[in-house]
Amino acid sequence: MDGADAARRHWRAGQRLAAGLLLVWFGVTFGVAFFARELNGQLLGWPFSFWVAAQGAPIVYLLLVAGYARWSRRLDDAHGSAEDA
Repeated sequence: MDGADAARRHWRAGQRLAAGLLLVWFGVTFGVAFFARELNGQLLGWPFSFWVAAQGAPIVYLLLVAGYARWSRRLDDAHGSAEDA
C-alpha cells in the first residue's frame, strides 16, 4: 500500500500545482482584460492596458510554463519518479 499511497500523494501534489498555475493564468487572461479600462496610464506613450495585453500577459505565460517545468521536476524528484534523460 505504501507505493500506491506515494503515487496518490504525487498525483495530488501535481493537481495542486496545476490548479494554482491555472488560477494565475485565469487572473492574467481574464482579470486584466476585464479591468483594462480602469488601467488608465501611459507607459512609453502607449496606454498601460495595451502594454499589459501586448507584452505583459505573454511574458507571464512564458513564466508559467517555465515554472511548471521546474516545479514538476522538483515534485518528481521529491517523489522518486523522475525520468533520466
